[in-house]
Amino acid sequence: MLDVLIGIDVGTTSTKAVIFDIFGKELARANSQPYHNYTPNPGWVEQDPEELWQALLSTIRSVIQAVPGKINVLALSMAVQSGSLIPADQKGQPVYPLITWLDGRAEEIVNDWKMQGQQLWVKPLSGWSIYPSLCLPTIAWLQKYRPEIADKTKVYFSVNDFLAFRLTGKLITNPSNAGGMQLVEIQTAQWSQELCDLAGIQKENLCEIFPSGVIIGQVLPEICDSTGITPGAVLVNGGHDQGCTALGLGIINPGKMLLACGTAWVFTGVLFSAEMQKLPPSLDLNFHAVPNRWTLSQSLGGLGASFEWWFEKSYLCKSDSVSRADLFSTLNFEMDQTSFIPNLFFMPMTGGHGDPATTRSGGFVGLQLGHSRADMARAVMESAAYELRWALEPVLDAKIPIEKLWMVGGATQSTLWPSILADVLGIPICLPDYDNWPALGAAILAGIGTGVFSDVEKGLEKFSKSEKVVLPDPYHKSQYELGFGEYQKLSKSYYQISEES
Repeated sequence: MLDVLIGIDVGTTSTKAVIFDIFGKELARANSQPYHNYTPNPGWVEQDPEELWQALLSTIRSVIQAVPGKINVLALSMAVQSGSLIPADQKGQPVYPLITWLDGRAEEIVNDWKMQGQQLWVKPLSGWSIYPSLCLPTIAWLQKYRPEIADKTKVYFSVNDFLAFRLTGKLITNPSNAGGMQLVEIQTAQWSQELCDLAGIQKENLCEIFPSGVIIGQVLPEICDSTGITPGAVLVNGGHDQGCTALGLGIINPGKMLLACGTAWVFTGVLFSAEMQKLPPSLDLNFHAVPNRWTLSQSLGGLGASFEWWFEKSYLCKSDSVSRADLFSTLNFEMDQTSFIPNLFFMPMTGGHGDPATTRSGGFVGLQLGHSRADMARAVMESAAYELRWALEPVLDAKIPIEKLWMVGGATQSTLWPSILADVLGIPICLPDYDNWPALGAAILAGIGTGVFSDVEKGLEKFSKSEKVVLPDPYHKSQYELGFGEYQKLSKSYYQISEES
């Protein structure tokens, strides 16, 4: 019977599970159906906690059934999105829908807090700026506008905590998912009484914080029976999905940085301490999935959304009979024929270095009749690279090294975009030859918790994947050096004019 580990990636839209043997070989994978989002009021984004729970069970069941032969599941661990909230009663049963991190109902509360100066002490204490999407203001919103729900609530779960409770019956969380609730002291990894007071709750309303990589408990027998998990298998404490991705990629020391390129772009680096004073104000700090490490990160918002918009308008609309993959191959071929155009720029319609959550006017500047759709697509890609460089400048000014940048997500499907990033940033871009990094990082934690691996480094040795490195081209780098300066000038002027109009 083959010993295996299960890494689970619980995202905002669906759940994925991957089974690995103890030597790091992937044996099977499974995906759930996308969850349903509910918007009962403008700006609200809710989900059904039971739907997420059933998605987890069905995905585990499917991935176990997909493995040929008999297996012995040693452990599971989860990489889970953060910021979403589930209010529950004393039995752990939800008393209100899951309020996702996409929800903006707490914006008024956040604006009031900022006017009162709460940001001045909340960020140094928690590591996070005050955002409407995090649990701290969402809980305060429930206290103010849904007191009947607040009265019923005895425990406030993150998605991670809720699923861990359902799997084991234990009220336990991990530092990085707890940190994403913005109720933890970044220096001590303990719940903060001051932050709980601001939310209007007690520390007793939250799960106990255990380190990532330790055993939470055995999976409940009835769960094993319904999914095929080996009786006696344990759940090992996991982490935030970005932290688990960084762990899986081996980004566990300063100098290495992760760039996640989905609809939104987020870069994540690593620190040896939680020292906040020298960090740029644009960065947020959280706990890594690796002990004694912290992650610094910044969201650049919907940079990927601008490209997706262009792709859909320019390529998808041309034919209903051609697959998306074939259309993207056509795009790549056309873009490989393009070159840098000095006076053609694209202004992003959402996100950027200074306002990741902002949707605004955007468009092309310098567009001429002779420009092709591939030229325009290239300009969209270049604008994302310029925005990333703009955001990284304060990081470098703070003497935080960036030796390499690991790029994951949809933008890696482009044959040109990684090269543009390397040339604009002037640093090597690493393209790993794998795609389920959150699940892989969680599986390493599962192996550490069960003693399969003595430490993180041993786990990384077993789970290592090949990668392609894209180096900056000196000539193109010099071109983009001038282009970046022009882009900065144009952006400042363009958005000032847009705001005034």
